[in-house]
Order: sequence, then structure tokens, then C-alpha cells
Amino acid sequence: MRELRNAAKGFNQHRKARLELKISAAVVAVLIAMMACVPTIGAAIPNEQLNLPQVTNLQAIQDKKSVAIVIDDFGNKMKGTELMLKLPVHITVAVMPFLQTSVADAKLAHQMGHEVIVHMPMEPKSGKASWLGPGAILSSQSDEEIEKRIRTAIDAVPHAVGMNNHMGSKITGDKRVMRVVLRVIKEKGMYFLDSKTNYRSVIGEVAKEIGVPVVNNQIFLDDVYSESHVTKQWSKVLDQLKSSAACITIGHVGAGGLKTAAVLHRQVPQAMKDLHFVRISELVKR
Repeated sequence: MRELRNAAKGFNQHRKARLELKISAAVVAVLIAMMACVPTIGAAIPNEQLNLPQVTNLQAIQDKKSVAIVIDDFGNKMKGTELMLKLPVHITVAVMPFLQTSVADAKLAHQMGHEVIVHMPMEPKSGKASWLGPGAILSSQSDEEIEKRIRTAIDAVPHAVGMNNHMGSKITGDKRVMRVVLRVIKEKGMYFLDSKTNYRSVIGEVAKEIGVPVVNNQIFLDDVYSESHVTKQWSKVLDQLKSSAACITIGHVGAGGLKTAAVLHRQVPQAMKDLHFVRISELVKR
């Protein structure tokens, strides 16, 4: 988690530069259509139903600030997986490709009404190679190999509508590599979420050049594994919304997943009356 801690420090230093996201009327129309019916939980979590909130009119969206919760690292039977999927709001589920439960997690998340994206392993500036997982993007690879790996990863995660980076502080600062990645994203009609593990990321610049929808993570919830820290970071999300129309925040399943899930299960129900919880695609301007 060293890379997440470094990224969190970068956020604090560059907080004034955070992107303020605005929801367009066209996105609102898509949201209303998508939320017309809420599916039930499948056999993996029997005899329960996820009561996700319904949007009944346009004014209900306009009157509330929006939060997009992204949970990374699905795909490997990680701690907190089931609890995250059972949150009473829509979340965006970032699934690492090529792992033992990648396909199952993606299918179940989609069935439960959550959004699915590819959590693409990318080379960091520092850290263990074992943290990356299979199929990672490396700066030493050719354009052809990078393109092949991106295509294969997308195909390996059912229902994916976007991608974000797993680690990747080195790759997200490399224009050559990101051009290859984002050309495939554009071809597939997907969006890219910059996790901001590198606050000097070139993703925004390259995405504008190519014409790819891109949004940025603003707050990591669990760069420290403690409920007190996650609670503090959630307070930062609420503070962000005092001056912004929307906020994107990233948490994780895995080592600290149960703690992050516990905090979200306490905090999210309290916030539902004042905030609109959205999928990332609902914030993307195309």
C-alpha cells in the first residue's frame, strides 16, 4: 500500500486542482432509464434482496450532490467482497482480470445492479512485481504487446464498461504507453478512471488528445488499514462535496476490506437522504 500512501500525500498537496464533476442532463436521462428496475441478488447470496434507491424525477438528482464509490481488487476471493456487494447503493466494482473469481465477481456485481470495470495491473515506480497480478502492463513492452494485453483483459471481465489502473504510477506517467491503452478504450466505447496513484499522471492530457472520456479519483478511503482512518477519509468526501457537485472515492477489498466495508455500511445509509450515489458512468461526459 506504499503507492496508495504516496498518492494520498499527493492529493493533499494538489487538493485545489481536483476536478469538479458536473452531471449533464443527458447523463441524468441515462441514469433514470438504467435504474428503472433493480435486480435481486443471485444464488451466491441467497434469500436476500438488494434494495437500491430509485430515482423518481429529475429534480431529485439536481437537488443532491453525487458520490461514486469505487471498490478495487475484486477477482481473488478477497476479504470484504460480499459485504461490499451488499451495500445499499450502486457502486462501481473494479475487477482484476485473470484471477480465480474474476468472472464470477463481475457477473454477480452486474446482476446486483453495480457497474463493472477492469482493474488493470500497471507497472509502478516502486513496489513488488508480485503485487501486480497476471497480465500487467509494463513500460518495457512493445505497443503491440500492450494493445494485446489490454484487449485480452477487457475480454476477461464480463460486463466491463470502463477501466482503471491497479498501481501504475510509472505507466500513468508514460505518454507512449497510455496512448496505446486509451486507443483501445476509445475503440471499445469505454471510459478510463485515473486512480491517481501518480498525481503527475498524463492520462488526462492523452485522453483529451485521443478523445476518450476520463474521470479522476479524488480520495482514497483506505490507504491506511483502520476503521478510524477510513472514517476520517469519508469525512473528507463529505467536505469535498461542500464545494463540488460530485466526488469519486476509491476503497478496496482485501487486507483491509472488512474494515472499509464496515465503515461504509455505517456511513452510507446515513448519507443516502442527502447524497445521490452513482456509478462512474453517470459522471462521465462523452
